[in-house]
Amino acid sequence: MFRARLHFPWIRSTLQTTLKLPADTSRTESVRRIQNLRLPHIGCRSRTVNNQNIRRMASGGNEPKEEAPKQGNRLISSKSPYLLQHAHNPVDWYPWGEEAFEKARRENKMIFLSVGYSTCHWCHVMEHESFEDPETAAVMNEHYVNVKVDREERPDIDKVYMQFLLMSKGSGGWPMSLWLTPDLAPLVAGTYFPPKARYGMPSFTTVLKSIAKRWETDRQSLEAAGSNLITALQNNQDAGAVAEAAFGRGSAIEKLNEAINIHKQRFDQDNGGFGSEPKFPEVPRLNFLFHGYLVTKDADVLDMVIHTLEHIGKGGINDHVFGGFARYATTKDWHNVHFEKMLYDQGQLMTVFGNAYKVTRNEVFLGYADKIYQYLLKDLRHPLGGFFAGEDADSLPTHDDKVKVEGAFYAWTWDEIKDAFKKKAERFEDITPEKAFEIYAFHYGLKPPGNVPAYSDPHGHLTGKNILIVQGSEEDTTANFNIEAEQLVKLLETANDILHDVRDQRPRPHLDTKIICAWNGLVLSGLCKLGNCYSAKRDEYMKTAKELLDFLRKYMYEPEKKLLIRSCYGVAIGDPTLEKNETQIDGFLDDYAFLIKGLLDYYKATLDVEALHWAKDLQETQDNLFWDEKNGAYFFSKQDAPNVIVRLKEDHDGAEPCGNSVSARNLVLLGHYYNEQAYLDNAEKLLNFFAEVSPFGHVLPEMMCALLMQQHGLDLVAVVGPDCPDTQRFVEICRKFYIPSMIIMHVDPANPEDGSNQRLHTKFKMVGGKTTVYICHERACRMPVTDPKTLEDNLMTYFFSKRA
Repeated sequence: MFRARLHFPWIRSTLQTTLKLPADTSRTESVRRIQNLRLPHIGCRSRTVNNQNIRRMASGGNEPKEEAPKQGNRLISSKSPYLLQHAHNPVDWYPWGEEAFEKARRENKMIFLSVGYSTCHWCHVMEHESFEDPETAAVMNEHYVNVKVDREERPDIDKVYMQFLLMSKGSGGWPMSLWLTPDLAPLVAGTYFPPKARYGMPSFTTVLKSIAKRWETDRQSLEAAGSNLITALQNNQDAGAVAEAAFGRGSAIEKLNEAINIHKQRFDQDNGGFGSEPKFPEVPRLNFLFHGYLVTKDADVLDMVIHTLEHIGKGGINDHVFGGFARYATTKDWHNVHFEKMLYDQGQLMTVFGNAYKVTRNEVFLGYADKIYQYLLKDLRHPLGGFFAGEDADSLPTHDDKVKVEGAFYAWTWDEIKDAFKKKAERFEDITPEKAFEIYAFHYGLKPPGNVPAYSDPHGHLTGKNILIVQGSEEDTTANFNIEAEQLVKLLETANDILHDVRDQRPRPHLDTKIICAWNGLVLSGLCKLGNCYSAKRDEYMKTAKELLDFLRKYMYEPEKKLLIRSCYGVAIGDPTLEKNETQIDGFLDDYAFLIKGLLDYYKATLDVEALHWAKDLQETQDNLFWDEKNGAYFFSKQDAPNVIVRLKEDHDGAEPCGNSVSARNLVLLGHYYNEQAYLDNAEKLLNFFAEVSPFGHVLPEMMCALLMQQHGLDLVAVVGPDCPDTQRFVEICRKFYIPSMIIMHVDPANPEDGSNQRLHTKFKMVGGKTTVYICHERACRMPVTDPKTLEDNLMTYFFSKRA
């Protein structure tokens, strides 16, 4: 998964001999399973802990401890919600920057670096246990210069040190805890440390003091080790492509079959998804399987992805009450979950559910996507059109409580739901609230003592609670109660609306009001994919997409320099205030790649050529800032970025696809839209740089799709005619199909200068004065079509004739 794995043994040996720290050796079986997944974005923690109540974990006893007097530190002027959460810790925190590093060099102190994000559950735990504790803070302040980083605001810093953590430990997660030399060389890395020794882990203060002592007594060897580590990382990133591994003719099918076989081996036949718990949506993997099915016509491939999406949609990971999806499931049946809701998941899931609808025409998938859309508009949208980063897993059980617990906002007791239905009995019209509750409880698997398995609830937060999950089907429920399907749908909608109103009276989880360019690019893609399903709400989806595009162009782009801005900050839902950092954080690779992808999807959904031209401009900037002229592929951060010790090239698709995977696809599409060979040449160089990654299609499923497009060519649909309803009708037919390698070009004979590819204006003409469609593959075109029904039949024949 990482080229740097080559250095694992050497790094581990260095750490063991240089730093004699207490070993973290006692792990539960669930911990081993998590670590064996080797997922770098595994949630806010990659370690589970034994059965403890969160209040006791936060206080060290049965009752919450009294809060220490609040005092501001250097984070108080930050805009990041995560940094502001720590702005009143007794720890003398610094934001990432030269002030902290100069102090470390001047005082010959190590740097303690803590990385997390504001919706991270285990980040909250470590803050309450350690960073809010005056005695722990005193140890930190005495021995270290302490630095806080929001991983979402500064992913360049997070990725560098996460790679070191993965190299040295074999797994990662947040909060990420690191000890650095004053020159930023990493020496020791971990995630969560408890305040007292437990779970086989040493206490945080023990680790702090042990490392500080080693720094005082054997600094020279530590500094040498740090220098060697940096050299190893830099050499690893400077490595060129392996010529022998370059993709030859036909290798895409070989890699495709290899990846499909691995997915079949790991597929959970009963519950969908891959492997055991925890389970993530892994959308890049699901989109790859759709693409793989289209190429192979292997019905088993289609079954894997549809079965998975059905279980995700029915599972507790789906917020059945209102909409949106939780971060991941802690049980293999998708029942119990880690409740934080992240924007990047919502954007990607809109896309994959839209794809599922196009392939199956099953309205259920369209319904899941639309509920995500409703959630985004109500709970994550800034009034000016951008979308916030996400919502926390933790919240206060009641307005009188002082300590947040995970899932308090989303879980229900048996009596809570029954009482809510009784209070709104009139809303069920011709059915009693008792009967409505009986049906609802059957459909969503509710139980009087709660339905959450105890093994998946180590803190006891969900004791006596229910998480809604559909373990049967609508057909099962209608048959059991002898009611019509329409009655059931109406009853469930009414019941969930009642519970939504009740839930909105609860204390809400923390909202991270950071607006991240890359993640909004994923939402732009999702909105466009959803719009292209042509439901009755298409105009609404596309209006939201247009407002998002305008927001990004106005507030997250510097047109004079053609530079993207990583993030800006709202205040609250409904508040139009928009803030920016005093020191601007420029966009990283993912910001460019994801937004370019969104713009290409927007062009396909609207034929707005201005979006296509902006994508081209952004690609030029991306190439200038991140392209490796010597070896190919893109670095994550720009050259000469201050205080970034290594420029990484990500080589795996995780919770989000990596920027190189998305860029490979973008380059292939731009090469054909603009008929420019330079884009295609760079796509080939990029793909060959990662050709040695193995197994390629499993580690890089999104890039595997790009390889298929690059080797097999694209399907060009040229619609020749004036901008009129007849022309739009042809375009709509094309958009309704799931054809990932398809690009649509409108050729308007009256306005040849409006197109991106002038060659098309000379090649394609209207036939008989009618709007005419040409379907071409690698410049070989089928007979022109002037009848919409014939076009639809042809597309079905060309692309889906062998569908199971």
